[in-house]
Amino acid sequence: MQNKVILITGASSGFGQATAQLLSEKGLIVYGTSRDPSQKGKDYDYTLLPLDVRSDESVNNCFEELMQNEKRIDVLINNAGYELAGSIEETSLVEAKDVFETNLYGTIRMVKAVLPIMRKQGSGAIVNVSSLAGIVPVPFMGIYSASKFAVEGYTEALRHEVKPFGIRVSLIEAGFSRTNIATNRQYAAAPISDYDLFRQRAFESYEIYEEKGLKPSELGEGILKVISRKSPRLRNRIGKEAVFISRGRRFAPETIFEKVGRKYFKLDG
Repeated sequence: MQNKVILITGASSGFGQATAQLLSEKGLIVYGTSRDPSQKGKDYDYTLLPLDVRSDESVNNCFEELMQNEKRIDVLINNAGYELAGSIEETSLVEAKDVFETNLYGTIRMVKAVLPIMRKQGSGAIVNVSSLAGIVPVPFMGIYSASKFAVEGYTEALRHEVKPFGIRVSLIEAGFSRTNIATNRQYAAAPISDYDLFRQRAFESYEIYEEKGLKPSELGEGILKVISRKSPRLRNRIGKEAVFISRGRRFAPETIFEKVGRKYFKLDG
């Protein structure tokens, strides 16, 4: 694994920063990215490149600089993303499109840029960071869930298509976490009062689960295990919560799973 070149998006804080730091400590050549170029001057143990995954030009510039420096890339970790909270009715199409622009289309841009390089190399690994919200829908974060469900389907198809070229593709599915993703969560700008009681109950449940959630280092350890394997699984669940809920989704009758979900998010009081 040493001397492998890693690129991880959204690496200036939270899960991304913890993962980039851990991989750097393991002797890997790590490049992180941030939308804010001023972060580049901070004291990281890895190289930080400016990148906005919503921009074709920015993505191309990022890969151009990386290839000039290293001449290869072994692992791409698509971690950049954000949460939007609010009921589906409250969420405008502009807000919904913005979420997909980062969480889904940002991932697609990065993959399209890296695939020609990895195909030429005849090797590589792509890890797309999904979420518990990509396994089961999270009420009052429906658009965020939809973006992660889309990442799941996209990644599974991609895995089939690029396997003949020696490129490994995997998903990371993590539960609630103790990171700044919650602090940086955005909210629908036009709330509807009819939803106030139920929305508040859901938000209060998020706070409870986030306080007990994954540490950033736990996700980093999970990603390290995935990229260290010669044949990683498609879906890699991090934390007991993600494992338990995904099993419930698979084996429990639909009506029971729905009741448990409403209780989990305290929607009925």
